[in-house]
Amino acid sequence: MPSEEPNSYFLKFMYAMGRAIDGPVTWWRESIVVPNQQKYYWYHRKYPRVPTVDQCYNDDPVCIFEADRQLQRDRGVDGQIVSILRQRAENCVQYHGGQGVNALRECQPLWDTYGEAAGNYFCKYGDLGYDPSSKDVYMKQKHRLIWERRYGKVGSGMTPKE
Repeated sequence: MPSEEPNSYFLKFMYAMGRAIDGPVTWWRESIVVPNQQKYYWYHRKYPRVPTVDQCYNDDPVCIFEADRQLQRDRGVDGQIVSILRQRAENCVQYHGGQGVNALRECQPLWDTYGEAAGNYFCKYGDLGYDPSSKDVYMKQKHRLIWERRYGKVGSGMTPKE
């Protein structure tokens, strides 16, 4: 294993010059720059919220475009959340030994959470097709709210008000 110190005088001189130049630079970086540096994790990028399509003017295509991109990001995040919840529930069943009574009892809270999240996802994005616009999603929400005003919550058994 080679030693730290070089053997010849020339190499010793070059080594000392390197330490004389590198020492203050290393000290400056380790004691001043790095402690005061903000860490930026690229995978935690936070996008600012943009106005929704109901806050945009009809003749503002840039605002509508931004609302569509915001919808795509939100839909992707919501889809990943539902996917993660489903994967957790499936892993729980597999860990507890398949579809037995014990596995279903142990994993029931996960399945309930997944069912609620999947229902909410379908309530918001279901029946809209592959690439819906933000206006389509807004209209679906508006129609659902009007329907609930007339008939009550979905599944409540209320009849139309006359």
